[in-house]
Amino acid sequence: MAAPSSRSAPEERLVNLLVALMATDQGLTKETILASVAGYREHAEAGASKDALEKMFERDKESLRGLGVPIETIGDYADPDDLREARYRVPNDEYGLPEDISFTPAELAVLAVAGGVWSESSLSAEARSGLRKIRALGNDVDEPILGFSPRLSVRTPAFAPLQRAMEQTRVVSFPYLKPGEERPRVRRIRPLALVDYESRWHVHGFDLDQGAERTFLLSRIVGDVTLTRESFDPALRDGAGERAVAGLDDVAARQCALLEVHPGTEASLRLRRRAQPAEQGILVPYVDVHVFADELASYGPEVRVVEPAVLRDEVIRRLEATLALHADAIADGVSA
Repeated sequence: MAAPSSRSAPEERLVNLLVALMATDQGLTKETILASVAGYREHAEAGASKDALEKMFERDKESLRGLGVPIETIGDYADPDDLREARYRVPNDEYGLPEDISFTPAELAVLAVAGGVWSESSLSAEARSGLRKIRALGNDVDEPILGFSPRLSVRTPAFAPLQRAMEQTRVVSFPYLKPGEERPRVRRIRPLALVDYESRWHVHGFDLDQGAERTFLLSRIVGDVTLTRESFDPALRDGAGERAVAGLDDVAARQCALLEVHPGTEASLRLRRRAQPAEQGILVPYVDVHVFADELASYGPEVRVVEPAVLRDEVIRRLEATLALHADAIADGVSA
């Protein structure tokens, strides 16, 4: 099966489905949705089976309902219980904004900045057109009200193939390099959930070689993610995201760092959000010592690690490497 040239992310497909269901008074049949709504159309054009598309639609429909979207199912006029040709819609009077709600230019500017956070590589054409619709609400928001708009990408190179494998319930393999290991090890997993934990993406799945569920940091996948022909039961994905987050929470709860942080700094702002006060400073839970050391080192002199010693040593090692790198650059500049 050839891959679609432009594949919508699941969250973008949900938005496209929501817009389509809100734009119709009479309702749309399942066949119309699968053939015309962006996100399903690409899969259909790529040769996805009708059964796979219908399952995707049912999952998306339940996801929207889980988010509080009232999706109405309209049966046959003569026999409302006959759902073979059912039509679906979102009643605007139940989900739309009240007529007396409006946005000020400042509020619209905030919405535009929030949309601008996503990098171009993370947005489809449909999603970018959605951002343009913010300006269609009647106010000019071209002038920014903030000093800068951050640009963030939610994806690593491994994100898209893992997402595709989850949708197709296919086993994947990838090279995974853990800190301290000289060579990556090939992991084979059933990908069950992609979760964002402490601003870092993880894939949670069943490790076929270890015979147990494991969670992997996407930034440590150092090569291509390969989709195999081996499939698995989609029911295995149920609750996987919750299990992944609960497992990461358990790890973080078992290890805390005692830190001294300068007040009013970026380190103070970010770390205190997830910290508990301590007599000497703050206690911050963390999952991975190497990942947390990277973060703490980025704050420079704004934070000092009191304990544990292993974390302090890792932070010092990173700072010394940075110092050595800049010293070499200065020396090269002087000699030139």
